[in-house]
Amino acid sequence: MKIGFVSLGCPKNLVDTEIMLGLTERAGHEVTDQAEGADVIVVNTCAFIDKAKEESVETILEMARHKEGGTCRRLIVTGCMAERYRENLQKQMPEIDVVLGTDGIPDIVRAIDDQPRTVGTPVQLLRDSAAATRSMLAAKKLNYLYDASTPRRRTTAPHLAYVKVAEGCDYACAFCIIPTLRGGYRSRPADSIVTEARALAKGGVKELILISQDTTMYGLDREERGALPRLLHALNEVDGLEWIRLLYLYPTTIGGDTIDAIADCDKVCNYIDLPLQHAAKTVLKRMGRPGDRASYERLLESIRHRVPEVALRTTFIVGFPSETDEEFSELCDFVEELRFDHVGVFTYSHEEGTRAFALKDDVPSATKIRRRQELMLRQREIVKRRQAERVGQHVRLLVDGQSEEHPLVVRARSAGQSPEIDPVTYLTECDPSQFTPGRFLDAEIVGSHDYDLLARPLP
Repeated sequence: MKIGFVSLGCPKNLVDTEIMLGLTERAGHEVTDQAEGADVIVVNTCAFIDKAKEESVETILEMARHKEGGTCRRLIVTGCMAERYRENLQKQMPEIDVVLGTDGIPDIVRAIDDQPRTVGTPVQLLRDSAAATRSMLAAKKLNYLYDASTPRRRTTAPHLAYVKVAEGCDYACAFCIIPTLRGGYRSRPADSIVTEARALAKGGVKELILISQDTTMYGLDREERGALPRLLHALNEVDGLEWIRLLYLYPTTIGGDTIDAIADCDKVCNYIDLPLQHAAKTVLKRMGRPGDRASYERLLESIRHRVPEVALRTTFIVGFPSETDEEFSELCDFVEELRFDHVGVFTYSHEEGTRAFALKDDVPSATKIRRRQELMLRQREIVKRRQAERVGQHVRLLVDGQSEEHPLVVRARSAGQSPEIDPVTYLTECDPSQFTPGRFLDAEIVGSHDYDLLARPLP
């Protein structure tokens, strides 16, 4: 059969989709990126915040229309929304034939193959299967996590790949539903990750991006202290890899040995993604987050001292319950003082199933939006100043491809720019045919456009 997949949400969800694609192809099915003509459509959903849930619902309904007079015979919904609303989804959306939660990835082929006329309702069958899987995982306190032998079809550009080093989370941040949806933290053995990295490099991958809910906690669930630095050193020796990037680090588990490994390993990008969420101690306490502004400042100073050219990325939440003007002002002062390279700002989303749902969502929506806009405007001015300082600098760039906006412009990134989430560097004054995706080159920064940088290739 022809199977169409739609993947929503974060890179961690994308890896799950790629695993399901690999399992599907191994079973002999044909994978298509066109919903039209697909016999079965799979939507891998996100349910982290309201906007993600809305996008998931809209996508499910859009895909369901292909069952009306089209070739699609079955609609399968997987991922975080399926896990979070497992029982209610089909009641409210009868267009859905099968629901698989986050533990149901290995069941995707069975979900595709089972026919209602031969086995009863596929919905009930898969619910029973998933329930059995969940019982087993719960008994062992495990969650689903692939390994190097698991089939996988990558959907990213050929020169980059995400590698999930762990699944789940042990933190209890008041605003976050992820531990409920993904289970407790469980990391992969290092040899499995290195084996996968070697295979990816042999297949042409130049940039390896390590992801998990907290990448700096890697190995601690197995009481392996120093596991992440050792993994970085091992990956640094993999032939063919050029860049190794870490995403989703945590301020209380990023130890000095990890910072040293980032500084010492020549393939590891001088790039640290450190979601801090806020700076006011009172807000952080209500969020269930450790640390305060002073401890964050000490940490960031230490990072910049050890890795002088590091690019720092972070995210913040504004409008958390009871956030005052004074607490928001402290956050703004913190951003002004620390001068991050990349900042993402989210308005607080009041999510059932989280500890914060018991709090009163008392910051008006208009205030949340205004605070986000103000913080982003401050960050824009910081970026303008930092980009002006970069003009004339020489940088190493990785080409991603031709710009969608202009046929004579090439889209590339420096080590301080992660794909999809960060701005890019545009190459001008060049022949795009000479700069194929996956190529590295040296360039000079000549200017900027909004958040993006402009550069010209060096001879």
